[in-house]
Amino acid sequence: MSLEVKVPVVGESITEVTIAKWLKQDGDQVAMDEVICELESDKATFELPAEAAGILRIKAQEGDTIPVGAVICSIEGGGEGVSAPQPTSVATQESITETKTVTDPQSTVAAENTPSQGIPNQPQTQPQGGAGTGQTLDVKIPTVGESITEVTIAKWLKADGDQVAMDEVLCELESDKATFELPAEAAGILRIVAQEGETVEIGATICRIEVGAGSGASAPAPQAAAPSAQPAQAASAPASGASTYASGTPSPAAGKILSEKGIAASDVPGSGRDGRITKEDAQNAQARPAAPAAQPASAEPATKEAASAPAATGDRNSRREKMSSLRKTVARRLVSVKNETAMLTTFNEVDMKPIMDIRAKYKETFKEKHEVGLGFMSFFIKACTVALKEWPAVNAQIDGTDMVFNDFCDISIAVSAPKGLVVPVIRNAESLSLDGIEKEVVRLAKRARENKLGIDEMTGGTFTITNGGVFGSMMSTPIINAPQSAILGMHNIVNRPVAINNQVEIRPMMYLALSYDHRIIDGRESVSFLVRVKELLEDPMRLLLGV
Repeated sequence: MSLEVKVPVVGESITEVTIAKWLKQDGDQVAMDEVICELESDKATFELPAEAAGILRIKAQEGDTIPVGAVICSIEGGGEGVSAPQPTSVATQESITETKTVTDPQSTVAAENTPSQGIPNQPQTQPQGGAGTGQTLDVKIPTVGESITEVTIAKWLKADGDQVAMDEVLCELESDKATFELPAEAAGILRIVAQEGETVEIGATICRIEVGAGSGASAPAPQAAAPSAQPAQAASAPASGASTYASGTPSPAAGKILSEKGIAASDVPGSGRDGRITKEDAQNAQARPAAPAAQPASAEPATKEAASAPAATGDRNSRREKMSSLRKTVARRLVSVKNETAMLTTFNEVDMKPIMDIRAKYKETFKEKHEVGLGFMSFFIKACTVALKEWPAVNAQIDGTDMVFNDFCDISIAVSAPKGLVVPVIRNAESLSLDGIEKEVVRLAKRARENKLGIDEMTGGTFTITNGGVFGSMMSTPIINAPQSAILGMHNIVNRPVAINNQVEIRPMMYLALSYDHRIIDGRESVSFLVRVKELLEDPMRLLLGV
């Protein structure tokens, strides 16, 4: 018997993973809980253990990007299921995963038939498929994400009563975070329960499949005609696969990209299942050049002049790279934030001389006692936690029609990792001292650069701080880290002339930028928050005294 191994749910908002590396080869013997491959999501890398002992059969290759819940491989357990199938064994629920063996015309069932049965294979097909016994499989909405509780049926790709094959895509489902396909879990006749446009909960039955029904339902023919019936049935399989609904049909995301580019779907070859046009196909598609218009005779001199122009010299190579899962997710989330929030940015500047004086005076003593350096980030995080307590809307978020206010400060810090930007979280930063914050910043930054951050270390933040100043940025408008409502941008420190007590002095100044969601944070709150942060940084003694 074969056990299908599917990509597990690995975290909130993660809908697909990439196979980074197979640690076992196709056909290898694997033990229970033995790690068989490494998977990469847009947030972390994790290992996939074997769910049983047996022979590994790989179905997805290294580098493939597959959705959560999709079959990645199967494990054939210890020689089970290799004997000739019995007529009644496939009527049980356990045999649903073996429908390909049952409906295959070359099945070993044909070897069990005798001439006295009339037409070989036909009498066996009906009880095995369950058409005569009423065996029905309920197809339910799978778990697609930690925070997703319901989905909407975007489109049925098969009609009620259609014959469907194992793993054939039945419909497209949409959640608030992604669009994905629902494959058939068995071969048979489709019976639709929920209609297009309906919103159904996770785990609800969306349709039913009369397992095996429709195969072998044709009227019995003379025995002499049976041998030709089987090849005809086998030959029809590739023909139907070549002209399925998916051939040349773009996914919803691909369709949107093609429409923006002005490219017809018929001009794009599909690399997905059954020729379906995937999002990557649409991104890589190029518009077909328009047919050149007939040139008048007067254009001939211009053509000759262009032909005589010198050719470009030098290296003109270009290269194309596939976007990583992390890069695709970051791009999708940033565009989503720009489109779905009323984002506004307010600015201020802070005199960094008081903090720089403190660092210069106590840097060595601080490091000797706490075994960690004293940086600017701890002062900014501490100042933000104080200001967040005074202006709780900046620490809140929108959830549907509700506003969620937090009495704790989980501060996300943007870190540039080898694979891209990640945002680990410092939990309960309001209760940490300066040395505690510095130690946590160092720990998270190190794990980010080593690609060892876990999902739990990057989710659940309530406010984000990003420091573009380390790369030389003087001014920017940072984008909110959804579902948070605000983000503080730090920038480089530049000596500038400023007026101090009516005297012009040269001071190390930094511009601060607060981007916020105007739906939940008013202008008064955002400006007051930033002014409070400025006061605390320019007079660090306030942080110690709590004033």
